[in-house]
Order: sequence, then structure tokens, then C-alpha cells
Amino acid sequence: MFTSILSIFAVIAAIALLLLVFFAFWKSIVIVPQRHEYVIERLGKYRRTLEAGFYVLMPFLDKIAYRRNLKEQPVDIGSQACITADNVTLEVDGIMYIQVINSMQSAYGIDNYHFAASQLAQTSLRSAIGKISLDNTFEARENLNQQVVEAIDDAAQNWGIKVLRYEIKDIQPPRSVLDAMEKQMQAER
Repeated sequence: MFTSILSIFAVIAAIALLLLVFFAFWKSIVIVPQRHEYVIERLGKYRRTLEAGFYVLMPFLDKIAYRRNLKEQPVDIGSQACITADNVTLEVDGIMYIQVINSMQSAYGIDNYHFAASQLAQTSLRSAIGKISLDNTFEARENLNQQVVEAIDDAAQNWGIKVLRYEIKDIQPPRSVLDAMEKQMQAER
């Protein structure tokens, strides 16, 4: 009787051990999709970056610390107040397109590259608009876009991202300026 109980425990222990081995093997299999990269850490330290494909990690030692999408990503830059050189306040919003080019740097170079790039785009745009007058603001859209891209690219070299382009979506002058512009257009007719 004692041997039968012992053999039952041995069978249960063997099944538990097999389940543990199966679970560890199952969790160590990684399939990285196309246009993605995974940053792997071993015991909390950077180990390597996995590109698209099939991989087997060391169970309990390796972990996927960061998953990075290498596709072009739009980042909406919310509406903000900008003051022109002739002291007119404009509401300007835009959209920025970024791409991760180095997964390790985007993971360890900065905490949140989306937020940082967005904040830098806003400050760069405010600075660029502050140097020109209201009349030139509408004409110099392409120049403003290029200035923002260059400013972010200079700062983001260590972030592992590339700013592909920036587009100003809308420029809204105050209602009083719009009314004055409309009156001037009517007077010219």
C-alpha cells in the first residue's frame, strides 16, 4: 500500500515536472513579426535585439523588455498658441511622422520617444513662428515644416528615431485678425 501511494506521487511529480518543462519551453519561443524588433534583456541587462523571425530564448533568464514597431508612425501634435514676430497669437496644429531606426537606442536612450519628439516639435514650431510675421506665416509653411524636422533630427540622434516629415495641418489667427483681413479684402475689391 505504501509503495502504491509512493508510485502515485512519483507519477504526479513526473507530470508536474513535464508540465513545467513544457511551459518553460513554450514561453521561450518567440516569433517576431515583420517590421518589428524586440529588445531582449538577460537578468535585467541588455542582451540583444531580435529582428523578424523565429527565436528560442533562455527560459527564466531572458525576457522581452521592449517591442518596437519599425513602421512609419504618425504623431499628432495638438493645437498650440504661437506668437508671431508682430505679436499676433495663432493657434497651430500639426502632424509628425517618425520611424524607429535603432530599437536599442529608442529603448534605453530616452524614456518616451513619442512624447519627447512631440514636445520638441511644439517648441521648435513656436520658435520658428516667433521669428516671422503673420503675413509670412501662411507663405512659409514648407520652410516652417523643414525647420521643425531639422530641429528634432538634431536632438533625436541618440533616441534611435528619425523624423521623416512634419506637416502643419492648420493655422488659425484670432477672430479679430480674420475680421480685419476680410475687411481689407472687401476694401481692395
